[in-house]
Amino acid sequence: MQNRYVGDIGDFGKYGLLRALYHGRQLGVAWYLCPDETHNEDGGSVDYLCKPDEWRSVDPELFDGMKEIVDSGHRRVGSVEESGLLPSTTIFAGEMLRFCTRSNPEWEKWRREWFERVECRLSTCDVVFADPDNGLYPDDKFRYARREHWKRLPLCEALRLCDGGRPAVFYHHNNREGTHPEQIRYWKNQLPGRVHAFYWRRRSNRTFFVANADQPMVDALKEFAKTWRAHGELDPGCT
Repeated sequence: MQNRYVGDIGDFGKYGLLRALYHGRQLGVAWYLCPDETHNEDGGSVDYLCKPDEWRSVDPELFDGMKEIVDSGHRRVGSVEESGLLPSTTIFAGEMLRFCTRSNPEWEKWRREWFERVECRLSTCDVVFADPDNGLYPDDKFRYARREHWKRLPLCEALRLCDGGRPAVFYHHNNREGTHPEQIRYWKNQLPGRVHAFYWRRRSNRTFFVANADQPMVDALKEFAKTWRAHGELDPGCT
């Protein structure tokens, strides 16, 4: 996650899903926050906010809240935390990740300690959401000395966040490593418990994985998919 993404079209879908799933649960959010980059225009897809007839009906309160944040010019995760769009009891883990360099041998130690602080912060939560910039990544390919890898979520961290059967939601930015259906099947097989995926089709394709889904969560996912069917789809195995 980067602050510049707050309020964009993918961000809107993300909070819509969390709002559908958190009811009766203590929600925790691990932002996986990275410094804003400037080499591209990612995060600029906010024109949906000019199309209320197409977008507002799926979640009017969320739509209005996103528009208020974007119009204010305060696009940062702190604005989301303060907005009331997620429950007031939500626990946020927002310590900024640092971009690593090859010259520093301490990066692996720092990252592991950073994640331990995230775990501690969210230890009392019934369901957690992890928001890595580029999504899930295999452990055997993750390199602590690679700047771009720090924007990813290694599988070992994902498994620890849903340890003990805790439901967890993971953001994944679909990439070019196989087709999107292949990627979805792969990650469903890596995550524990009942795993379901909501595939977001608008603009840049992304998938939200829900691991350790219990029946109330599956029911909520199905209702969410019905409401948001113009923008994405739930995997067919969700029963």
